[in-house]
Amino acid sequence: MDGKVDKIKVLYVDDEENNLIAFKAVFRRDYQVFTAIGGAEGLEIVLKETPEVIITDQRMPLMTGIEFLQEVIKVNSSSMRLLLTGYADISAVIDAINKGQVYRYLTKPWNIDEVRQAIDSSHELYRLRKQNAKLLEELEIANNQLEFLLRQKLLS
Repeated sequence: MDGKVDKIKVLYVDDEENNLIAFKAVFRRDYQVFTAIGGAEGLEIVLKETPEVIITDQRMPLMTGIEFLQEVIKVNSSSMRLLLTGYADISAVIDAINKGQVYRYLTKPWNIDEVRQAIDSSHELYRLRKQNAKLLEELEIANNQLEFLLRQKLLS
């Protein structure tokens, strides 16, 4: 890398093209933004681009946001998932938390500052989880090496 920081990869899934255009226009300077019109297209992008943060609308035809996030978990469980909805449906929020393992719930119409803060905090948790997994892996290797050395010492 040439000193530049890689932008956070954000996928925004909605069934309304105007929302996708507006989201990309607002956030493209701060993040690497991918947009998808519906869950099927969103899954293709998840497989190809592995976004760190995924934001999806709940109410979409063919595949709801929760159903989309359930599919995302199967292929990219480490991504941070946020649900966006324009109606106050507590059962959808509970479903999202239980089935879609949603990190955060946002309301529609979205507030730029709230979405930016949600993306940034989501990515920070994503980064910390990745760092933690790497440290655990290194610790396991060190433990295995110590066990090997201890066995060698006990055998001699």
